[in-house]
Amino acid sequence: MATVKTLTCLANSRKHAGRCVAGMADDGSGQWIRPVSNRSTHEVSEHERQYADGSDPKVLDIISVPLLRPQPHGFQSENWLLDPEYYWEKTGRAGWGSLLKLEQHPNTLWTNGNSTYHGCNNRVTADQADALPDSLKLIRVDRVTLQVHVPGAAFNDPKRAVDAHFHHADCKYILRVTDPEYEQTYLARSDGIYRLNESFLSVSLSEPHEGYAYKLVAAIIERAKI
Repeated sequence: MATVKTLTCLANSRKHAGRCVAGMADDGSGQWIRPVSNRSTHEVSEHERQYADGSDPKVLDIISVPLLRPQPHGFQSENWLLDPEYYWEKTGRAGWGSLLKLEQHPNTLWTNGNSTYHGCNNRVTADQADALPDSLKLIRVDRVTLQVHVPGAAFNDPKRAVDAHFHHADCKYILRVTDPEYEQTYLARSDGIYRLNESFLSVSLSEPHEGYAYKLVAAIIERAKI
């Protein structure tokens, strides 16, 4: 029998052929929940996450999600197996004041000191990740800069990407953006630098790939747009 959890949706980000959806329980506990499928890569398909009218959950929707059981996967302790037999239900919308109550204040985004060529503090080793207790954070930043560029140009890879540059707790970060709305909006523009003002960022730690787990900006929530 399904357990229904009500969440403030804080991410509906790109993952493989589906999405990674995550939010905080709407009960004041600050508990993160990431509904996952029973596929090996855990992404959630369009059919599995849709409302009864066929629409897709949006960031800041308050949603009721039928879940079967907790299914933690290493440091991704927030995972719950979803029940694919039921629709999700939108019950409201959250505002900026709600986000302020959910805001987290970590000293660092997990472990710092490991970076890719184009990133900064954007990954941790798989061994380091195994010792971590969680994989999701909601932080507030005064400003964030989006860089649209071709990170693999030197290797004849023409794919463009969006990176988020920001500071948190006096640490610099450059992380890949997997928020599909911001990806689509900014990839439609020319390569360059774009500045945003005060925003919340949902930051997720990916499953390990080739020895590293990567920090990703799974959602950007600009104050100016609320």
